[in-house]
Amino acid sequence: MSGLSPRLAAVVDALPLRTGMRVLEIGGAPGAAAREVARRIGPGGHVLVVDRSARGIALTSRNAAEEIRDGRLSVRRVAVEELVLLPGEAPYDLAFAVRVGALDGRHPTAGERALPRIAAALVPGGRLLVDGGDPLRDVDLRPAPLV
Repeated sequence: MSGLSPRLAAVVDALPLRTGMRVLEIGGAPGAAAREVARRIGPGGHVLVVDRSARGIALTSRNAAEEIRDGRLSVRRVAVEELVLLPGEAPYDLAFAVRVGALDGRHPTAGERALPRIAAALVPGGRLLVDGGDPLRDVDLRPAPLV
């Protein structure tokens, strides 16, 4: 796996990827992990990279030009707490994030707003995996029970 740091390589290796799946990477600039995920899920799959940074989206677009051209990867500039699927866009099977403040505890208010948005972008039973485990941890996307 060329071009990935050992940390990112461990993250991608830990993802439960399968051929043809749809994967959402949150905060994925500059696109190294997304490109490797796209390679692993094959031509029938798709990776969407969302990032709040215009610079990050531009960098990912440049780095992943081949995958974008082939329809295996796309990019969207949006904060995860404002993420909404586009009309007709199919939901994703899996979401993952590495060093995203809204999901790693650095920005808990943004995280509270992001989790329902992520859940709505995933198929029923879809998973969100974030760094902070060994190397990833599952995030519970079920709504909190009413008390």
